[in-house]
Amino acid sequence: MGWTFRKASSGDYSYELDSMVKQQGKYAVSITSKNATGDFGSIGINIPYRFNGNEIELRGYIKTENINKGFAGFWLRIDGTLAFNNMQNQNVHGTTDWREYSIKLPYDSDKGTNIAAGALLVGGGKIWFDHVQLLIDGKPIENAIIKKIVLTKAEQDTVFNKSSGITNIKLDAQQLKNLTLLGKVWGFIKYHHPEVAKGNVNMDAELFRVLPAVIKARNNQELSSILEQWIGKFGKIQTCDNCKPDSEDKAKLALKLGDSPENWGLSKTLIDKLIALNKSNNSENYYVDTAPNVGNPIFNHEKGYEFMQYPDAGYRLLSLYRYWNMIQYFSPYKHLIGEDWNKVLPAFIPQFINDADNTAYTLTVLALISSINDTHANIWGYRKELEDYRGKFAPPFKAKFIEDKLVVTGFYNDTLNVKSKFKLADVITSINGVKVTELIKKFLPITAASNYSTQLRDMPNNYLLRSNNPHFDFVIERDGKTLNTSIAGLERKSVNYRLDYDPNTGTSGYYVIDKQIGYLYPAKYYNKDLPDIKKMFNGTKGIIVDMRCYPSEFMPFTFVPYIKSGNAPFVKFTNGSVTHPGSFTETPTLSVDPTNEYKGKVIVIVNEQTQSQAEYTTMAFQSSPNVTVIGSTTAGADGNVSPIILPGGISTMISGIGILYPDGAETQRKGVKIDVKISPTIKGIKAGIDEPLEKAKQLILNEVSK
Repeated sequence: MGWTFRKASSGDYSYELDSMVKQQGKYAVSITSKNATGDFGSIGINIPYRFNGNEIELRGYIKTENINKGFAGFWLRIDGTLAFNNMQNQNVHGTTDWREYSIKLPYDSDKGTNIAAGALLVGGGKIWFDHVQLLIDGKPIENAIIKKIVLTKAEQDTVFNKSSGITNIKLDAQQLKNLTLLGKVWGFIKYHHPEVAKGNVNMDAELFRVLPAVIKARNNQELSSILEQWIGKFGKIQTCDNCKPDSEDKAKLALKLGDSPENWGLSKTLIDKLIALNKSNNSENYYVDTAPNVGNPIFNHEKGYEFMQYPDAGYRLLSLYRYWNMIQYFSPYKHLIGEDWNKVLPAFIPQFINDADNTAYTLTVLALISSINDTHANIWGYRKELEDYRGKFAPPFKAKFIEDKLVVTGFYNDTLNVKSKFKLADVITSINGVKVTELIKKFLPITAASNYSTQLRDMPNNYLLRSNNPHFDFVIERDGKTLNTSIAGLERKSVNYRLDYDPNTGTSGYYVIDKQIGYLYPAKYYNKDLPDIKKMFNGTKGIIVDMRCYPSEFMPFTFVPYIKSGNAPFVKFTNGSVTHPGSFTETPTLSVDPTNEYKGKVIVIVNEQTQSQAEYTTMAFQSSPNVTVIGSTTAGADGNVSPIILPGGISTMISGIGILYPDGAETQRKGVKIDVKISPTIKGIKAGIDEPLEKAKQLILNEVSK
């Protein structure tokens, strides 16, 4: 079986065959970062077959050189499932000689559509890999039995795979109404019709079949007739001949369509068919499943149409319809969006139709994603149009919003006389002739985050401090004076942004402060270190867990028991349903069993960097009575994520399960509960004081009450 290598990177990396440095044979493959602060470089293979077997293993040898600001490893992914591993937790870094590594993943031959594997380098340095083997159930995959795949009717329907045939749509009020109702009915059919559930209908293709007639419909009666004929193509709907839909049935349908069907001018026969479909109880669905033991939605069989540089008007509408209905039926946080989701669909239809190029389409998709107010939801992965829009140059200093002002807080690179032109605590009021307050208003609609604090967290490096012009002009306030200054920007690939995630490069993730307080930085914590941490922290008065980061490993059932006393639960979940799309059920509470080894106080520091797993871990800490949480609003995005792919190859995610405290309080958008509110101040930045950290020390040493 041939292995066809492909390259992928979002930084500046080179890929070579190396005949001098090798583990065996003639060559090894190397990935080299051309600068010290690159993003990542990856090389891999795709095997588009299904095999009989239960476990896939990627095994091979790796050698590294000078990897100090990232990690190296193999990666393995089973498409069609959630199975993925990139060895990040093994933290292979520095300079290492040849060593064999292995990744094993469970293999579901019914759902796995493609095996993707390879090696990657994150950050600077160099990696070599050699003698790579892909095994299934311990045997070389080239000897495995290929499973015969019987294509579903949906997969056989390929008429519209290259184009929808719809390049231009002129909107008037009736057409906007037609397209709004079509989007809702299309999604309703997709997640309710038994024939769709079986995989007998390609819903993308069916949209393009009915779309021309819907566009031409001149009134509600014509629209109703078109939709009824279209639905009839999918197969007979089981109805009760002796039953008539009652008001409750109509109310349930109206809830999913966003309005009473009569108000749309739909015919009675069409309404009856939709009500009958709403009673369908499909135990499975071709287009959606739920993750085993977790419950977040898995959106199956969605094509990304990555080859489309600029999707046509039909595919742009498909993008909107697909995303809107995924949120409508499977987002556990739809009720927290902050606006009526039914109004979002007609508001975005003109934007998607009128997007004149791929940049406009990308920004419209980003605005749609941003509208659900979920920090997990963004455009993820490298997207050239978006990066070109944001700009490739940036100044070499850090700036964050402190006290709602954009403040210089540090330096990424000590170059370009940056420290002579900018000082800590400088307040930036204008960038390239535009006030910061105006820039905030401009970029808020395309800054995807759960709350305002997190939007301000992401805005400087995504938009404010970026430009395609290398020259930056600033107006700053310093010590009561207004100053004008300028600086030449660096190409972003040369800016050391890793300092945002590892501000104390070269230090350990755990140590003792003043022989009295244990300090833990979860971004550098590994469960294998726990025995050493217990010895080091033995006898201390308290522990500070600095959760202003993303944990490297899952801590709730390893580290948390060490500090916990009592059996109080810490979380419960809400899960969606394939059988009843749009409905959610609440699970029983979950607890962490304590070992009660550590008796001292535990202070957890949080802020807008505390996101997802960090928020979940904080909730686990809070189930112990000796824990106090201090800081400021967290990112408000918790729960296992569900990936989504949209036409043009746009990748995004949503929070797929609801996360609740035992008392029912939600963390989405709000963040975790905080006992003591404290945020950095401009005065503290100028003095070089980490005020939340100092407060944590006081709470431990001075017995300050909450």
